[in-house]
Amino acid sequence: MNFLKDYFKGMAIGAGAILPGISSGVLCVIFGIYEKLIDSILGIFKNFKENLKFLFPIILGGVFGVLVFGNILNYLLYSFPVQTKSIFIGLILGTIPSLFKEVHSKITFRLHYIIFLILALVIGILTVYFEKNLTTNSLLYFDYPYLIFSGFAMSIGIIVPGVSSTIILMLLGVYSTYLSSVSYLYFPVLIPIGIGLIIGGIIWICITKFLLNNYYGPSFYSIIGFTLGSIIILYPSMNSVLEIIISILCISIGFIISSSFKKV
Repeated sequence: MNFLKDYFKGMAIGAGAILPGISSGVLCVIFGIYEKLIDSILGIFKNFKENLKFLFPIILGGVFGVLVFGNILNYLLYSFPVQTKSIFIGLILGTIPSLFKEVHSKITFRLHYIIFLILALVIGILTVYFEKNLTTNSLLYFDYPYLIFSGFAMSIGIIVPGVSSTIILMLLGVYSTYLSSVSYLYFPVLIPIGIGLIIGGIIWICITKFLLNNYYGPSFYSIIGFTLGSIIILYPSMNSVLEIIISILCISIGFIISSSFKKV
């Protein structure tokens, strides 16, 4: 049962790596596995059997999510944008109370932590502007070093909650090429991006772990700020009272589901 739950979480996290406005890091936070995931990856050889048991279904689901489930979510986002985005917003809102509870169980609140939350929230809001004004036009030619660098940069959006890897790939002009390569399994593009992604992922995981170990309060409040900022990115445009009602219902459903994650 735990295997299936972690597998489905991995699918969503993998899909989040390729969908506009969705952050894999935020999904890890929503599912309550962000810190455990970092600890398991960095300490894989300390308790290999236990860590592998936790990581394997997530990684397996993540690969499947990138290759298959991402297309399903992409369809839902374009065919039912209000419902899909509203459920994601509800999922995010539902996890916020547990995030505050988690951070305050380990440290005492300090007023200056709010500054980090606000700064991260502002950065999250600014990404709305970038994402809405970027195009997905691709460069005509990529060399392997550039693709490796793109994968490295993309890892920031996967590891750091609320920072969309979509925006990073759009800025680098790689997004359309990346999506096409995923759809057609074009390995000459996927392999160098994957190499950069692995290298960058390890580096950013180490940085995140260092910050959580030494500056837990500011770091976790920043994570909460980035997570809240992603709500602005996801907020759907609504043109009728009916859509507003549907959005409220879907947000409520997402909130209830997310609130139950910690109990499962």
